[in-house]
Amino acid sequence: MKRAILAVWLALAALGASAAERLVVTVRHELKAARPAETITVPWSEVARRLPGALLHQLAVRDAGGNLLPYQITNVAPLARDPKNEGIAYGELIFQHDFAADEQSARFTVEKTTTVAPPFPVKAFARYVPERLDDFAWENDRIGHRTYGQALAAPAPPGSDKEVLVASGVDIWFKRPSYLIVDRWYNKGHDHYHKDEGEGLDMYAVGRTRGAGGTGIWNGSRLFVSRNYAAWRVITNGPVRAVFELTYDKWDAGGVAVSEVKRFTVDAGHLFDTVESTFSTATPQTLTVALGLNKKPAYPEQAPTVAAYRAPDTLMQWVRQRSAGDFGVAILLPGADGYAADPDNELILVKAKTGQPLRYYLGAAVDWSSEIPTAQAWQGYVEAYRKRVASPIRVEIGAE
Repeated sequence: MKRAILAVWLALAALGASAAERLVVTVRHELKAARPAETITVPWSEVARRLPGALLHQLAVRDAGGNLLPYQITNVAPLARDPKNEGIAYGELIFQHDFAADEQSARFTVEKTTTVAPPFPVKAFARYVPERLDDFAWENDRIGHRTYGQALAAPAPPGSDKEVLVASGVDIWFKRPSYLIVDRWYNKGHDHYHKDEGEGLDMYAVGRTRGAGGTGIWNGSRLFVSRNYAAWRVITNGPVRAVFELTYDKWDAGGVAVSEVKRFTVDAGHLFDTVESTFSTATPQTLTVALGLNKKPAYPEQAPTVAAYRAPDTLMQWVRQRSAGDFGVAILLPGADGYAADPDNELILVKAKTGQPLRYYLGAAVDWSSEIPTAQAWQGYVEAYRKRVASPIRVEIGAE
């Protein structure tokens, strides 16, 4: 009898101890629609305050059903802020949840553990690609992209067949599998990733255009654009989210010297990336910023037909091709106040103050997926994502 009572007491004590080592995250939203792969961020300062001594490799994140969720912890603060190596310099705890159409709140717990959490499969990734003329490439489990560095813009040595391209547009890599393909495709080589060998292909044409969402400064009749990016910085790199910055050196925007830093946030499970562009000039001012989509985004041998659509805060295209697959491209620009075009690009416009981040969203999809087989389906997806952006989640943190 005494042993039974002791066993019950020990179980209750253990339960109480685990409750003290746990915080509760409640997420709510107002949108009456599904939110697949919703990314939830919790400031690490809150985790450290409620779970003293917590470390990134000894945590468990669980949903309401007790299921373990993949998570990520960013660590971008200087080491000097964490002299005792207690993990207090971490930035955010990141995980995801698929909200059903009728699910407007969800509850999660974060617990300290004594066991080591193994690495989770990486679903968001970005890297500098020095082996291909300073490309910078990124992807998640659904879509890939790249843009171009200074080496591609450098003059070709005498007698060389090196490609020379001055371009700051955004390229798209349409992938079939959910696993990462950037390294595999660069290893295969340029001639191979322009053919579909079972994993998808690069079938998007950028050239000197804005590609799939590049920026520029619009003076009412002409677009002024930067050269290839000059510097890069990876801030965090999966498994759930990748964040990186690209810096564009000063260029002449009609008599005004402008520079730009772009910060990309790439989340697993999304067809859209979040981008924040911060423009700088010698003196503070308001610029008319243009984001563009290439008017001829497919190669001529595919006999493409391109349809462009304008909607509130939105510019999108649907491209039909002979055999490679049809695809859609879109820009979501909250606060957009106009549209324009030049010989190469469809443009969406917005006023932006220098020194303040301008946030927008770049997306693409291909009809290989049964989710988006038509232009109408793409328009519906883009509009649903626009509403999702306009109705963000709320994260509440408490103790259990």
